[in-house]
Amino acid sequence: MESIYSYDQLYRFCISIFNAVGCSNADADTAAKALLAADVRGIDSHGVARLSGYVRLWEVKRVNATPQIKIVHETPSTAVIDGDAGLGLVVAPFAMQVAIEKARQVGTGWVSVKNSNHFGIAGYHAMMALQQDMIGMAMTNASALVAPTFSVERMLGTNPIAVAVPAGIQPPFVADFATTTAANGKLEILQRKNADTPTGWVQTKIGSPSIDANELKKGGSLLPLGGDREHSSHKGYALGAIVDIFSAVLSGANYGPWVPPFPAYVPMPENMPGEGIGHFFGAMRIDAFRTADEFKQHMDNWIQRFRNAAPVDGEEKVLIPGDPEREMEITRMKEGIPLVQSVEDDLKKLGERFGIELT
Repeated sequence: MESIYSYDQLYRFCISIFNAVGCSNADADTAAKALLAADVRGIDSHGVARLSGYVRLWEVKRVNATPQIKIVHETPSTAVIDGDAGLGLVVAPFAMQVAIEKARQVGTGWVSVKNSNHFGIAGYHAMMALQQDMIGMAMTNASALVAPTFSVERMLGTNPIAVAVPAGIQPPFVADFATTTAANGKLEILQRKNADTPTGWVQTKIGSPSIDANELKKGGSLLPLGGDREHSSHKGYALGAIVDIFSAVLSGANYGPWVPPFPAYVPMPENMPGEGIGHFFGAMRIDAFRTADEFKQHMDNWIQRFRNAAPVDGEEKVLIPGDPEREMEITRMKEGIPLVQSVEDDLKKLGERFGIELT
């Protein structure tokens, strides 16, 4: 069973909740927009379903509602930012804006972040560059739920990568993907539906294949993109490792098995080598390479040619990365955002605590 809420209804609710935990109006607005970007784009695992999780992190003092976000090291084209344990939903847009400004000044901007928290969907931050005639990149490490190829030990997070590229008359190219076969949020959705996972998503604590959506609760792990060695899981493992290094080893955040877990009730790792969760952002001014108009004309040509690629018999036409999310955003902004019963109940319970109605 699902209930439908408008974007404005959920936006007002999120603003009120973020205000209630101490966020400024500006930060509450930033966080709400970043969070709801997931819901409108159909990535339900990373939207309002996680709102109570952020509040629980604030309750145990792992999230600072009034962070003093600052640049702690920089060159003309690079920076390291200390998020002061703020909401990643607030820290990440700040950091991406720094990358954009550096790109505006010198052609490219690269920013690594430490001492942050979960930042929502990577695509939202990468897309900030589009209106500036820039290519945007965003990635983040996450709590260790993923076993490297040939291992049973959780060492990496789902560690997503997003790249947003502007076009001319065509919609932008927006790739936003986890470096695992599936993100943990997809397991949570299946758990709510009492459904099994496809083969290749998870393994048991001894490394055997599994389709149990609750496998992580039993000590199992997610698998890198590819699922197993025969299907190139070593490449997914390598991608996840790159994200971890760029986001955390480069910035001074925690990495590998030491990344703080998102659930507030899970104990923090011992002997943590860094500060908080890490992110990495990039912005590249197109005219640092060729004129923006010329580039976008060729992006239009690239997109049109790929859209017209001959499809497999009986299959739909070829999609461009970002197409499903863009179409979903159009639909949901018009028709509303569906919430499954468990998420709606969770939000209502959260609202009752602060005297805020979900209306």
